[in-house]
Amino acid sequence: MIERLIKQKVIENTFKGKAIIITGPRQSGKTTLLKMIREKMKKKSIFLDCDEPDTIEILTKPTSTKLKEFIGSNEIIFIDEAQRVKNIGITLKLIIDHIPEKQLIVSGSSSLELANIINEPLTGRKYEYLLLPLSIRELHNFRGRIEEQRLLENRLIFGMYPDVVQNDIDRTEILKTLASSYLYKDIFSFQDVRRPEIIEQLLEALALQIGSEVSYHELANSLGIDFSTVTRYIGLLEKCFVVFRLRSFSRNLRNELKKSRKIHFYDNGIRNALINNLNPLKLRSDTGALWENFLMSERIKFNNFNRIYANMYFWRTRQKQEIDLIEEKDGKLFAFEFKWNPHKKFNFSTTFTNAYPGIIKKIITSDNYLEFIP
Repeated sequence: MIERLIKQKVIENTFKGKAIIITGPRQSGKTTLLKMIREKMKKKSIFLDCDEPDTIEILTKPTSTKLKEFIGSNEIIFIDEAQRVKNIGITLKLIIDHIPEKQLIVSGSSSLELANIINEPLTGRKYEYLLLPLSIRELHNFRGRIEEQRLLENRLIFGMYPDVVQNDIDRTEILKTLASSYLYKDIFSFQDVRRPEIIEQLLEALALQIGSEVSYHELANSLGIDFSTVTRYIGLLEKCFVVFRLRSFSRNLRNELKKSRKIHFYDNGIRNALINNLNPLKLRSDTGALWENFLMSERIKFNNFNRIYANMYFWRTRQKQEIDLIEEKDGKLFAFEFKWNPHKKFNFSTTFTNAYPGIIKKIITSDNYLEFIP
């Protein structure tokens, strides 16, 4: 079993009078994590699976008296797939308010409905954690750094979903299933999406543009929908943890792009499955884009685990000078350029270095990437 880094952090924050909420994409390992926490803590507990109709019935509109009777002497209440329960936030609040000595640990497969129904009832009453697909650090802890270094190209192609990592034989089929609406089907359950096929077409278009600027107007024209629909659908895909947006960085120069955006995928394997290309790197023309997307998603995981609150951007001018990542944290700026080939020469634009003289610069390659995501 691959140990998840946030497990110990969750355990350390138990029995502090707050619920623990774990969100993330489908199949990222939330159910497994809950079971690992349950085994590690060795306290009397109850595990409620909200895929079961009778569990949903128990948790829908209960009274505090009924909840006390149901929970009984259990010290920890695990609730898995909580977003399936209508108004689950009210139920969780009842438990916290009326049985404060108990610990709630709750998971949800999407932030869509779960976040909407827990945020207000649980204001100030929760710790939140995001569980994304496996990180390089977790795999190093599991298999060892040398073995994982040998598998780096594999990770760029097939990604880091737990089931994919642990099932080499069936990984292509698993990826195809995940990419064919499984990851984002909560959108269809909770949102008014009149043409589901447009979501799939949009994702394929975005997958073909990783590493490049994305024009919402061009996407709208090619898909035959309006600009606001493109914006809304991309926002929904973000909430399902399929993609994330990167804004352009602009402070000093007139020729800097100010309203551009890039869209990255949380997982390379999903991106490659969407365009039906799981070929090795030697047969591909998009290695640079895959490397950039991989490092961006790993940086998100690193910052998330370490509670590093950083603004992330890319930089580009009208003359097509560019930098892959600008990170702003604690009042400082950091610039990163991603190059798969460690022998390929790169110099940061003098236009950029002159405009931002105090910025810390680093080129990240396949030789030194572990410094970027330690």
